Amino acid sequence: MTMTRQIARELNHRHTEVLVETYADRTLVLVSQLGKVGNLIQASIPPTIPLTPAPAFDSTQHKFRPLPPPPPAIQLTPLLGNAPSAHMQTLHSLYAAQIATIVWTELSDGSLEVFRRSVIVGIALQKEDRAQEEAGLTENEREVFQGVMAMLQDLFNQS
Repeated sequence: MTMTRQIARELNHRHTEVLVETYADRTLVLVSQLGKVGNLIQASIPPTIPLTPAPAFDSTQHKFRPLPPPPPAIQLTPLLGNAPSAHMQTLHSLYAAQIATIVWTELSDGSLEVFRRSVIVGIALQKEDRAQEEAGLTENEREVFQGVMAMLQDLFNQS
C-alpha cells in the first residue's frame, strides 16, 4: 500500500516542496526548490541498529524542533544524478542522512525491527553563489536545511 504526503512552504524566499511516498519496501522523499526530482541517494542501515530519538523540544530556547542524530552505521548510495559541486554533494549527503533518520524514527515502533525500509531521497536545491559556497556552509543553507527538516517532521505529525 502506498501512502503519499506532501507539503510546500517558502524557505528564504524560495518555493520548497517536500513529498513523502511510503511503499512496502522503501520510502521515497523528494525535496525540491527547482520543480524536479534532482539527485537520488539511497540511505540504509541494518534493522538491528538502534535509533536515538531527538532531544526534548524547548520552544523558549529553539526556533526549530531538535533532530534525531543519524546513526554512524548509515550507508548512503548515489542512485541517479549528482550534485553540481563537491560542496553541494556534501550538503546532499547531509540531507539524505538526516531525512532518512527522521523517516526511520517516525515509522519505528521503538523496538528493534525485523525489516527497516531503505529511504530514497531526491534533492533538487537552488545553488548558492560560488563566492558564498567557498566560505563553507552559509546561514541561508542552514535555514533551508532546518526548514526542510521541520516540514518533514510536520508531515509525520499530521497523521
